[in-house]
This record gives sequence, structure tokens and C-alpha cells, in this order.
Amino acid sequence: MIMIKNQIFKGLALAIMVIALASCGGKRSSGTSALTGWSFNDLDGGAGNNYKGQPTPPGMVLIEGGTFTMGHVQDDVMFDWNTTPVKMQVRSFYMDEAEVTNREYRLFLQWMEKVYPPDNDNYRNIYSSVLPDTLVWRNTLGDAELLTEAYLRHPAYNDYPVVGISWVQANEYCKWRTNMVNEKILMDKGILNPLFETDSLVVEGKNHFDTDVYLADPTRLFDGDSTIYKKGLPDLSKKKKRAKNGRRARRGEPGSRRSRRGSRGAFTGRHAKVADGILTQRFRLPTEVEWEYAAKALVENREYNNLKGRKKFSWNGRYTRSKQKRFRGDEMANFKIGKGNYSGLAGWSDDGADITIAVRSYKPNAFGLYDMTGNVAEWVADVYRPIIDNDANDFNYYRGNSYTKKMIDENGKVVVIDENSIVYDTLDNGLIKARNLPGSLKYIPITKSDAFMRDNYEKSYNVDSKDGDISSTRKYYIDEDELETKPRMYNSPVIPNEIGESGYRKQGYDKKLRTTLISDRTRVIKGGSWKDRAYWLDPAQRRYLPEYMGTNYVGFRCATDRLGPMSDKKRKAYH
Repeated sequence: MIMIKNQIFKGLALAIMVIALASCGGKRSSGTSALTGWSFNDLDGGAGNNYKGQPTPPGMVLIEGGTFTMGHVQDDVMFDWNTTPVKMQVRSFYMDEAEVTNREYRLFLQWMEKVYPPDNDNYRNIYSSVLPDTLVWRNTLGDAELLTEAYLRHPAYNDYPVVGISWVQANEYCKWRTNMVNEKILMDKGILNPLFETDSLVVEGKNHFDTDVYLADPTRLFDGDSTIYKKGLPDLSKKKKRAKNGRRARRGEPGSRRSRRGSRGAFTGRHAKVADGILTQRFRLPTEVEWEYAAKALVENREYNNLKGRKKFSWNGRYTRSKQKRFRGDEMANFKIGKGNYSGLAGWSDDGADITIAVRSYKPNAFGLYDMTGNVAEWVADVYRPIIDNDANDFNYYRGNSYTKKMIDENGKVVVIDENSIVYDTLDNGLIKARNLPGSLKYIPITKSDAFMRDNYEKSYNVDSKDGDISSTRKYYIDEDELETKPRMYNSPVIPNEIGESGYRKQGYDKKLRTTLISDRTRVIKGGSWKDRAYWLDPAQRRYLPEYMGTNYVGFRCATDRLGPMSDKKRKAYH
């Protein structure tokens, strides 16, 4: 019996030793390369050493990705078949829990007015290009003039979703938000001084923080003025070198010298890199598949790896009214109830609003998103096409890719746009817009040589890929470069391209007979609004508008990419 016990103990001890050795052998030092033996810090200065995962951006919630059936509405009274059911995989992403409000958008306007003052001839068209169209409230047979004057600016509407915003303007807001969030991060990390609080700096024109410029070349901000920076991140490669110098100096070795410390507050560390993981990913409009996936929130109908039933709205059930005892009979979203009925009877308001209503006025869906059904419809990133068929990419589908690259000058440096290199475009509605703002990097389309021998793409412009390009027409065998005029699959209006005395395009209407409004400049809008009947509350419904047009029932919210694992949750074993 004793011998058996001894053998058991020996076996346990041997097993423990094997496990310990295996764990030691498999353990990887965070500062040393397991493949070369070199210290990572010697070359990258310690980039990424303190990365603890991607934080949730302010005002956003995590939407864990998965598979779902895109489209497949329960009603198709229009019989246009533009919601053909397609199985899709969606990557995890972050999304604003509510639409961008008037107050949030006014902060953007204040910044644009300060950095690009309208009274400066160099920037006179920049501020006006981002102003919402407040005249969208007008109706020739209705009285809504008060809303044209008060809806955007008055504090009574601070928390109401901003409207009158075009798709183009919504994208400008996303770019600005990316820079503002990253500027705040660098200030909190002790890398960047508060630019608006420094008396010696003038934040105007090209002199402002831009994420792309900072990552490409930090010395290009403010023409290389080093006073915009604080101490920076700890540079472990310099720290190691200073320690080695100190030891040599103490030993009195020839050629050694004490490391010199910079003046108090001077930049002595290093700049943030992508490898540090502290800067936020760019904000953007959600894609159509992301928006629909987030709005449906099918996760609440999940049982293990199966879905129990379908959903007509963002909530469970087939009806728009609440069944809860306290709120019985109240509408669960803000929409048009019927002809001449936007809110219900006085004293018994069905949805609490005659037009829009403050965001977060209704319960969120299962993902924690507010107003994905009703209040305002929302812009998404995609170019509109009538059908998304089974030949479309089933992984994070998106139509609208136009691949570009940073422009490099003859000195091998990135090109930063200034007041002398602004290029203005005149949109189809006559609005003048800067193609790129001063202080941002200049991007140019990739060339065929850049895409040479690639099997996933072959050109820069892919907006009309497989639906409008040469390969999707009867002249599929001809190279685009061989054609003088490109054939048009969608016979949409073409605005006359005539230049007037002012140097800008003349306003005018297309005089030819056209058969559709679909073009490469029409963008998808999703969701119902205060102005829509319940038919449009189905998240799978699709509509479109020209990207330069704003209305009184379309707003927007931002999204950004999730990096790393799909979720922060610790899962149990799958099998």
C-alpha cells in the first residue's frame, strides 16, 4: 500500500514538473522577441508594451458581430424587390448609441468657424459648406417657419437629432470627430499641449491637429513648431542608452558622457505610433449591413446558436404599441401614425412628438442603441443599388470603395494641403465644397501599376463594380481606357458642366429624358422617421437620396471599427 502511494506521489510530482517546464518553455517575455532574442524596446522604444485592449469610444456601444439574414422584409407593397434576403457576416464594431444632436453638431460648426473664419478670403466657402440646410422645414402649404429659425440653434432643441445634413456633410463631421478625439487622447497622455489654450499659437487654417499628418510626420504640424508638444511617451530605447552612458561615466571610461536632460516640460520622449494602440480608429458612417444588423438586434432572440423567430421592428413583437401596463397603448417609436396624425390626441400622446423628439426618449434595443426605429432616418455609407444579390461579398458587404494613397513630393515627404492648394468642387445643387481641408494630407487615386498582379482589386474606383462598370455591360470585353465615353447603365440626370465667369459651375437642370435617379452619387438611407408610416420602420427597408441633399427627416450617427477579439466577454468552451 505504501509503495502504491509513493508511486502515485512520484507520478504527481513528475506531472507537475512537466507542466512547469512546459509553461516556462511556452512563456513569452513581453519585451523580448521569441524568434530572434532581440529586445523589442531597442527598436520600437516600447511601443505597445502597455496595450490593454481597445477602449469603447465616447458615446458608443460595442456591437458584437455575427451572421444574420440581410433584407427579407415582411411587407413589400412597393414590389421593387430591393430587399432580397442574403446571408451576411458582420464584423464587430462600435456605434453611437444615439443620433448626432443639434448641440453636438454646433460644436463642429464652432470649431470650423474658428479655424476657417468665413471673413478670410482663403476659407470663405469652407464654413458655409458644413452648415445644415435649415430651410428643409419649409412647405409651400404649411407653416413651419419657426423651425427654420429655431430648430438648429435654440436650446429647446439641443438634444434633438440634427437634420438638413447631407451625406457629404455627415462625412466631414466624422473626419473632424476623429481628429478631436485623438487630440484629446494625446493631451491626456502628456504628448500634446492644449492648442487652443496656448497664447503663442494661432489655430487657424492648416495649423490644427490632424491624425493622419501626426502619424505620417509629427514635425509637419504647425510647420514644425515643437512647442505644441509636451514630454511625450517614455522612450525605453533612449532610457536604456542613458543608463548605459551613466554606468560608463561612473567607471570613468573614455568617450563616456552624462546624458543631458532636456529643459523642464520639453519633448524628451517619443511620439505615439499605431503600434501603441492609444489612438482611436477613424470615425465613419456605418455601412448598410452594419446598420441593419445593429437595428435588428437579433441577439435577444438567440438560444445557443439558433434564432427563435424573426423580428419586424427593432423590438420583439408584431405591433408598434407597448403592452406594458404602465405604458399600455403608447407607441414604441416616433413615426407618423396616420393621415394627419403625427402624435395622437391632446392629453393622450401616442408617441410624444409631432416632429422629431429628443434622442433617448424611447427604450434602446437589445444592443443598447436608441432610435434605430423612428425619429429620423439615417445616412449610411453605401452607394445605392437596387439589389444586393447572392454574388455580393458576404463578409462585411459594402459598396463605395475608392482606393487612394498618400501623395509624396519630390523630397519623399507627404503633402499637406494649405490655403494655396485648396481645390473646390461644385456639387450638383450648387454648393461649393473644399475637396480636402487645409491641414490634412493629400490623397490621390492608386494607379494600375499599384494594383498590378493583384487578384482582389485592379483599379482605384470600385463604386460601380459589377453593377455599372464596363464589365457589367454588353461591352464587357473592352478596356475602359480604350473608350472615349463610358457607357452608362443607369440613365440618371446629368447636371450641365458649364463654367461661368466666376469660375464655378453654372446652375442648371438636365434637359434630357431620364429613366432613373440612381447614380454613383446616390446613398442609402435606412430606418423610418417622424414623417414616415410604420411601413418604413422595418430595419430592412431601403431608400436613397443624392449624397449632396439634406431633408427634415434624415440624420446620422457614427461608427468605428473594433480591433482584436469580437467581444470583451469571456466565453465558456464552445463544445
